[in-house]
Amino acid sequence: MKYSAERKEAILKKMMPPHNKPLSQLAEEEGISEATLYNWRTSARRQGRLAPASDRTVPGWSAKDKFAAVVETVALNEAELGAYCRERGLYPEQIKAWRSACESATEWEQSSAQQVSQVERQHRQRIKALEGELARKDKALAETAALLVLRKKAQAIWGEAEDA
Repeated sequence: MKYSAERKEAILKKMMPPHNKPLSQLAEEEGISEATLYNWRTSARRQGRLAPASDRTVPGWSAKDKFAAVVETVALNEAELGAYCRERGLYPEQIKAWRSACESATEWEQSSAQQVSQVERQHRQRIKALEGELARKDKALAETAALLVLRKKAQAIWGEAEDA
């Protein structure tokens, strides 16, 4: 069944903040299958609309949605932030917490990268030391093999040594 764009938009508004009606409840009220409502919500998310990924409220928001909310509100003053939050059923404290989480994630990434580079440097040094030791042992093995060959040749020339 084909639904008008106006009806679809009205129902989408009901499933998004600040209403956040569960899809099962909307399906019952509107007489539309839950699968259709899931598809509409998924399609709205693909179009870039900020909507929870599930029926749950703010805790159901994905990290991508939270980051999008932080980006959208970064340049807003207190009054605009309040209006933005009311429109989406959020609190300004949540946006601030998400922003600090984003910032700390960036700092963690930098410190993590430094730790990784330090570990890589240590591994390169260990590899270099092991390669040097391997080269030394290869030389010693080659020298021992050469001595054994010379010993066999000497025995072949002069005969068997009694103290061998």
